[in-house]
This record gives sequence, C-alpha cells and structure tokens, in this order.
Amino acid sequence: MRILSTDKSYNKYSRTTTVGLKLHDHVVLAADKRATAGLYVAHKHVLKIQRISSYMAMTISGLVADAQFLVDEARALVKYHELLVGARPSVHSIASLLATLLNSYAKTMPFVVQLLLGGYDDRPRLYYIDLFGTISEENYMATGSGSPMAISVLERGYSPELSLEEAVSLAADAVKAATMRDAWSGEGVDIVIIGRDVYEHKTLLFQTSLESGSK
Repeated sequence: MRILSTDKSYNKYSRTTTVGLKLHDHVVLAADKRATAGLYVAHKHVLKIQRISSYMAMTISGLVADAQFLVDEARALVKYHELLVGARPSVHSIASLLATLLNSYAKTMPFVVQLLLGGYDDRPRLYYIDLFGTISEENYMATGSGSPMAISVLERGYSPELSLEEAVSLAADAVKAATMRDAWSGEGVDIVIIGRDVYEHKTLLFQTSLESGSK
C-alpha cells in the first residue's frame, strides 16, 4: 500500500500483498502490514483489512486515500440499505455497487486500488474488484505487488475442503512468502475470519533480529 509517491512509474502498481480464500463455511482474508511512500517504509503497522460490517470485510491495496474513500463508501452503502430496506445487503450487491463506482471514474480520475471483498450472507463470498470496475467471484485470490509469490502458495495448497485452521495457516504462509521477495510487503500478517455469526481478527508479527558478525 502506498501513502504517496512522486515517481509516476509507481502509479501503475499496488505495493502490498493481500490474499483471500473461500471455504464451505468461512472466508479467510490476510494482508501484510507495511505502507510505503516510494522506496521509503512509511508505516509498519497498517491495517489493510477493513471491517465493512459484522459479516463483511475488504482488503485494500493501492493508494491509501482512494482505498479509505471506498471503505467509507462501502460502510455507508450497507447502512443505507439496512435503513431503507430493513435487511442487510448481500455481499454481491456491495461488490457490484463498488464496481459500478470504480467503472464510472475509470476513464477520467480512476481510483488506484485492487480490492478483495469477503463476507458471509447465505454462504461464504469472495469478490475481486479492480480499478476498472471488473468484478469476479473467486475461490482464492491475491492482489498487490507480492501477488505472484502469494498466488503460487495458494494454488499449491488450496482446497475448499481445508479446515479453518489449515486455511488460516495457508493464507499467512502466502503473505509471508511474498514478504520474502517483495520489498513493498512486510512486518507481519493481519488475518480476518468471517463465517455465519463469526467475525474474528488476529495479527501475526514477524520477528526480526540483528546479528553482529564475528571478527
């Protein structure tokens, strides 16, 4: 995730790693904790999985300001629907509304983001949404600059039959693998688990040490 960059070449990329995977009864989202401004590590404890409601969360990669706006918009859409209809909206409806918003600005002032929207309505849901408003429902997905490393871990280990514990471990391993080779991802992993009447967040911080060389 980028806070700011004066180098225009960085504007093409989402500098982070986020992943999501869908099971029979849960969705697991995971993301690293590093924020950068160009080549500078601007923050080491960023929360890149934002709670939208008690049954929905969104991973964010790209420009922070754009992502924050879209998170607030998603939260407002959920509240508005609940007040207007008297029932909570489906995860797909919120994904579709966000995709429409992104598409409407794509040719003029695009939101520089990649999003994963996960949640549980009548069953687990996981949607990928890009800056053009493309939307697709996935079993597993990775976004950001660390996604090539992360997706390879997911592809090797994913199965819808995984236990929840195995899925959490796989998501954490995917993000951790990305941080080993991607300079814009690091510090630790945030994990969110969503199921029927379940919303759980946990954080795993990486241990770092400095070793002095012997003379």
